[in-house]
Amino acid sequence: MAKLNNTQVFCRIVELGTFAAVAREMNLSAMMISKYMAQLEESLGVALLNRTTRQLSMTEAGKIYYYRSKQLLDDFSELEEFTSQLGRQVKGTLKISAPIDFGGLYMVPAIDAYQREYPDVKILMTLHNSEVNLSEGSFDLSILVTNTLDLGVVARKIAKTRLCTYASPDYIAEYGEPQTIAELSSHRCLHYIDTPHKDYWMFNADGEEVKIKVNWHFASNNGRALCQAAALGMGITQAPELSVMNYLEQGKLIEILPAFRIPALEIYATYLQRRFLPAKLATFVDFLIKHFAENNKLKFI
Repeated sequence: MAKLNNTQVFCRIVELGTFAAVAREMNLSAMMISKYMAQLEESLGVALLNRTTRQLSMTEAGKIYYYRSKQLLDDFSELEEFTSQLGRQVKGTLKISAPIDFGGLYMVPAIDAYQREYPDVKILMTLHNSEVNLSEGSFDLSILVTNTLDLGVVARKIAKTRLCTYASPDYIAEYGEPQTIAELSSHRCLHYIDTPHKDYWMFNADGEEVKIKVNWHFASNNGRALCQAAALGMGITQAPELSVMNYLEQGKLIEILPAFRIPALEIYATYLQRRFLPAKLATFVDFLIKHFAENNKLKFI
């Protein structure tokens, strides 16, 4: 058991980057964490970490030991959780990553409905627009709005939405409505940063995907802020339809350049392939698929 504990400590040092961070997480002293590492390296007869005053890095032996140990620890944890759930209620903590807009607008009602059915599952949801590496272990599930997927993850479609371009009637009255994507260069644009498309807006021209870099005047990583700015007439924005539905229904925004709209973006629940899928994860993904299929308010198409 001592070696298992020491191996767990080593893996967390690699993942968190410092002895101090692991000590805080485990509520131990940094000296004790250092002792565990020394015991592990002594038992293996090889150095796993290169230590300098500024940073830690894995030795070649450390890299091999980490990746194999991580897999074994994950398998053990999954087996333990899977076995403990046999004949018992679904429970545990589920860590979710979701885009800011989709998570803020649609995930909370879904989580509320899920927890009414599975009250013993705690859910920790982090909202951001950056892609996460599920293999690092910080999240069990990542919600993605995308038209491309990385290999190595299980991706189950829960909904889809269109990526469209919008402006307010007041903006169009003052600046005119662009009829081609080339005309956007002379317009004030409101740019959504930290998306997979980076600095570009995406369009479809004669069946081919076209990327253009717009001349933006206001940028944010929050779609609701950009929708509000567009509704106030500050400029043109490109956003998933799910983010602007209320503004469309109220007539505060209208779609422009519909002929250049790219194909719909899929919304996926993604997770790592596992030998033993925890019940909290399996039930939640199944619930999301059913929830969004039945919720008529989500007019994603």
